[in-house]
Amino acid sequence: MKNITKMSIFKSASEVFEAFVDPAKIGHFWFSSSSERWEQGKTITLRYEEYDYEGQIRILQVVPNQKIVFDDETNHIVTIELIEQAPSHTIIEITEEGFQDNDPDLLEQLIDNKEGWVYMMTCLKAYLEFGITQLRSALVK
Repeated sequence: MKNITKMSIFKSASEVFEAFVDPAKIGHFWFSSSSERWEQGKTITLRYEEYDYEGQIRILQVVPNQKIVFDDETNHIVTIELIEQAPSHTIIEITEEGFQDNDPDLLEQLIDNKEGWVYMMTCLKAYLEFGITQLRSALVK
């Protein structure tokens, strides 16, 4: 089972890529902080100050300006693909795999997961296209 979420962002693939891998930028749209630059083979500590949560991801693959693949503490594999449509237009496609089809909470997990990815990409779009940096922590659970 997998969940696929896509969004169009009117910035270059290199700008979108850097927003994820650069610890100074990720806090503007997703996590409060990232322990270091995302590079293949590294384990990155991510923090959400608002939820007093800290977790780790393991970077499995990085293709600059095209793809980032990581796994997390739930053993899900996340692939972030950047498909440049024009010099300042990128489709971002996030695929998360590892959901168990026999899990009684599967539907709830898929919906919650989709909600999270759509919200994160909306915050990314607001940050990169309009310079808005305060949306990240507004989602209430």
